[in-house]
Amino acid sequence: MNFEGRRYVIIVFMLLVGLIYSFRLFYMQVVDDTWKLRAQEIAEKRKEIIPARGVVFDRNGQKIVYNRPYFNLMMVEDKIKDLDTVAFSKLIGWTVEDVRNRFKEIREGEGTFYNKYSQKRTSNYQKVRAYPFIKELTLEEILKIAPHLDNFPGFYEEVTSMRSYPFKGGANILGYLAEVNGEEIEKDGFYRPGSNIGRAGLEKYYEKEFRGFKGVKYVVTSALNNAIESYAGGKYDTTAVQAAPLTLGLDMLIQTYGEELMKNKRGCIVAIEPSSGEILAMVSSPSFDPNLLVGNRNIKLNYPNLLKDPAKPLFPRPLAAEYPPGSIFKLVQSLIGLQEGVITMNSGFPCDKSIVGCHGHPNAGSIQEAVQFSCNPYYYAVVRRIIQQNKKSSLFEDAEIGLNRWNEYMQSFGLGKRLDADVFGERPGLIPNSAYYDKWYGHHRWAFSTIRSISIGQGEVKLTPIQMANIAAIIANKGWFYTPHFVKSIGDNGPLKKFKTKHNTMVEAKYFDPVIEGMRRVVNENGGTARMARLEDIIICGKTGTVQNPHGEDHSVFIAFAPKEKPKIAIAVFVENAGFGGTWAGPIASLVIEKYLKRRVTDMAKEKRILEAVLQGGE
Repeated sequence: MNFEGRRYVIIVFMLLVGLIYSFRLFYMQVVDDTWKLRAQEIAEKRKEIIPARGVVFDRNGQKIVYNRPYFNLMMVEDKIKDLDTVAFSKLIGWTVEDVRNRFKEIREGEGTFYNKYSQKRTSNYQKVRAYPFIKELTLEEILKIAPHLDNFPGFYEEVTSMRSYPFKGGANILGYLAEVNGEEIEKDGFYRPGSNIGRAGLEKYYEKEFRGFKGVKYVVTSALNNAIESYAGGKYDTTAVQAAPLTLGLDMLIQTYGEELMKNKRGCIVAIEPSSGEILAMVSSPSFDPNLLVGNRNIKLNYPNLLKDPAKPLFPRPLAAEYPPGSIFKLVQSLIGLQEGVITMNSGFPCDKSIVGCHGHPNAGSIQEAVQFSCNPYYYAVVRRIIQQNKKSSLFEDAEIGLNRWNEYMQSFGLGKRLDADVFGERPGLIPNSAYYDKWYGHHRWAFSTIRSISIGQGEVKLTPIQMANIAAIIANKGWFYTPHFVKSIGDNGPLKKFKTKHNTMVEAKYFDPVIEGMRRVVNENGGTARMARLEDIIICGKTGTVQNPHGEDHSVFIAFAPKEKPKIAIAVFVENAGFGGTWAGPIASLVIEKYLKRRVTDMAKEKRILEAVLQGGE
């Protein structure tokens, strides 16, 4: 018998087995961390501590969003012994069937795990893990349950928090939170099942700024998953850090006052501080109490009703409604005409109603009077000169060059594109160029006479109300603006960098003076179209618009800034189906301006008229 040969076989076999085990051990420990993490989970219990979300203040230091304590009724199935389902269901106010279905829902909600090595699928649900059985209980609700939980081992209460809105305004600005889905958990390790995430408004835009930094506590556990001691004496524990507060440029007094003025009306108010671009108010009407969407229970109850409401309270009109601007657009047309040199401040044109309809007023002999009287034929003549400058012998080629140049000016005013404010849902509006009309009429098949309605802010032109308010801010600043934004400061660090960048239009500052004088006359002189917006001790510079509506009553629009010198507020008011701009939008704007600048209103009769008005299309 060849013992020497067998000895070598055994040695080779043992070396081979050792090599295989060594390779496998190396793979498990270095390459595949699944087993390492699993071993760590058995030895230690890693508890993540989620901080309360950052709070929100308005520009005057009033807390407008804070966290209110709520409670979750937690359960650990492994610790539940001989549950008296009937007694338990009575305690929490459910049926026995509801309790059984909730257990099933929790198990199924955890999904399954596929092991690529064993090719088996197992449930992610763990009996030793805590799960929320009932979420978002109020203090009153948990006080009825907590004293009796000793009778039901495996159940305990856990403190959590949810948002609260003391002013019940600004719902479309602030947004709301909702529970994360599986995709969001997989994408961002910050979240775990049951976590909340911003779903709309500022809560969504500033999600990472709001959520703070998680803390972690490690606890050594026994084989039965009972806590024994803090791991390594707490050496590796970290403290949860609440996010720094957000201070808004929003003035909650003006926001809630604007919402009161817009009750029983459809439309919006946008107010901006010209010098900073901070949004002072953004009213979307009809609106709703933001507390209606606090917590998943309220969302399930109230969101479907808000979504089905024909008045569309969830629709952010200031950001997403694209309206023809009407006569307020004449202000920008004036500025472009002056900059292009096709008119001077003293250019005059007859009010020829055979060209385009107009109301009765004297002929405008200057830009100031054209703005004051809001003369349609005047702006027909101005924009024709802008579009058709005789740079080409072909009328159609000439119109193409002129329109594209006009479009460049409009883009510099932030029109025809999203302003990129710090909130989601903003639409770009529409400022047509030659490519747009080529699609409709064909290349070189159109001229100014084809598109003349754009001269008075009708036809294809569409603006959002935030763009309208920004036009007022640009004119107040004589040619420049900061991107409108809500957040004045994140902690002590100021706004995001992009909101510190000044944007200049293509129009020089010197051309704004005659337009501003015309806007002063609109409100403060005879023949102006907004006398109802006048204030005794504050000079408002404004412009009315009456927007043609093929589906019903015309829309009422007004933009303005005040005071004339060193303006502090620029505003746009749009009231759907309300008729002439000076009748409704103008007075609403003047009330908001006075309330902001003086913190009170002096014309009580004007205020009463607006508050009591129920306009066509209102609630």
